[in-house]
Amino acid sequence: MTAGLPPAARPARLPTERTAMTHSLPGDRAEPADRPAPGTGEPAAGAAELQGTVTSVDGWPLAGVTVTAVAGTGVQVGWAVTDDVGAYRLAVSGTGRVTLVVAAAGLEPRAVPVAVRAGRAALAPVTLVSSAAGDLPPAGRWVIDPAHSVVRATARHLGLSRVEGRFADFDGVIEIRYPLEQSAVEVSIATASIGTGNADRDRHLRSADFLDVERFPHMTYRSTAVAAASDGHWRIDGVLTIRDISRPVPLDMTYVGSEADPWGATRSAFVATAQLARRDYEMSWNLGLPGGLSLVGPTLRIDLDVQAVLDPQG
Repeated sequence: MTAGLPPAARPARLPTERTAMTHSLPGDRAEPADRPAPGTGEPAAGAAELQGTVTSVDGWPLAGVTVTAVAGTGVQVGWAVTDDVGAYRLAVSGTGRVTLVVAAAGLEPRAVPVAVRAGRAALAPVTLVSSAAGDLPPAGRWVIDPAHSVVRATARHLGLSRVEGRFADFDGVIEIRYPLEQSAVEVSIATASIGTGNADRDRHLRSADFLDVERFPHMTYRSTAVAAASDGHWRIDGVLTIRDISRPVPLDMTYVGSEADPWGATRSAFVATAQLARRDYEMSWNLGLPGGLSLVGPTLRIDLDVQAVLDPQG
């Protein structure tokens, strides 16, 4: 069910990746060579400095984003570029109200009003979305590409750390129809493909205590309703079946954007999260510990990072 790519092909990166290209605005000037590194030193007496971060809609830091401070008169009073972790440090000449113009190629620019005072101020993170993400993806049959998608389940261990498992073998289809409520999602996952990086733990997870892969080789998810929650965010109601037990599990999904790849295909990216209780699927194995703790937490967090290819025949 998945779309094939040439063996050595490398797909086009979505514009919201952390390697976003720098976009220059008219009037931008080169960053001063003597500008100190972010987080070091103190602004001069009476000077103002703004610090913050820029991220994509799915939380990735964006590098190479220009942050320009513009006074009410339209004069540029500061300029900076985000570093590899999406952080910027911007010296502003003067105080008062300014507008920060945050922009990068392939992303929708943001204008953020700020009241500037002398000294250093930390600002709230700014999120940029793909220039295509404001729209919905084109209607059609979108086939999930497992080579560029992740299905991940995370559990708590001893109430302290998290243990993550990934399923390597899965396929699925996202049917986008308009109105959006007519859309549908269907996914099948091979239970034996679970991997946590520990062979003994993986064998236990495949046993009857958990997934029981000999009797139940697949788990499935089928949507029952789709609704737009806000710009780029959807709620998917659906049924998750594990060990032949079906339970309703809603997904909170974010549409990241769409791009053409070098081989003429159209790709879209989506991220989604859900939580489920292990006992709902009769996977209640555990070890009780002194103090009332359990070895394995009662809930699982499910994270999906999906790239799908538009089927030209769909």
